[in-house]
Amino acid sequence: KKMGWKEGTGLGKDGQGIANPLIMKKTDARTGVIAEGQKREVPQPAAQSGPKKAKSTPSLQMRAPTRVVLLNNLVGAGGVDDELEEETAEEAGQYGKLKKCIVKEFKGLPDDEAVRIFLEFVEVESAKKAMIDMNGRYFGGRVVKARFYDEQRFASGDLERKDDE
Repeated sequence: KKMGWKEGTGLGKDGQGIANPLIMKKTDARTGVIAEGQKREVPQPAAQSGPKKAKSTPSLQMRAPTRVVLLNNLVGAGGVDDELEEETAEEAGQYGKLKKCIVKEFKGLPDDEAVRIFLEFVEVESAKKAMIDMNGRYFGGRVVKARFYDEQRFASGDLERKDDE
């Protein structure tokens, strides 16, 4: 509460800055990405009589790295054009040799999940670089969400969203 800071308000003169702390999410043993964390609550001393809660599942971005990266929210529903796949593949090529780029649009999903772009790299290191650089990047006023995607599901053509995603 130093220097005029108040709980729940953002940083800056008019409170326009971030209110949540920045945290590091590890992507593997040696690398990580910086993301905005959750609001921290002051822990209340709890009685030990109740059962312990199970640990929450790890973040989807913290899955074991694979050669396939999934991009969401690059474009919205109806935003897929003839050049999107080619342009995305060209951009992804700066991270390493790209094996395949697939753009899929699904109906009935929220706008930020309707278009799924899959990037399959030859090497896992290239996919790591792409995921770290593209996750949280602004594109056309949208914040891109990137994560690793299961290689077996990709190879079998299972590209639809599942409830566990």
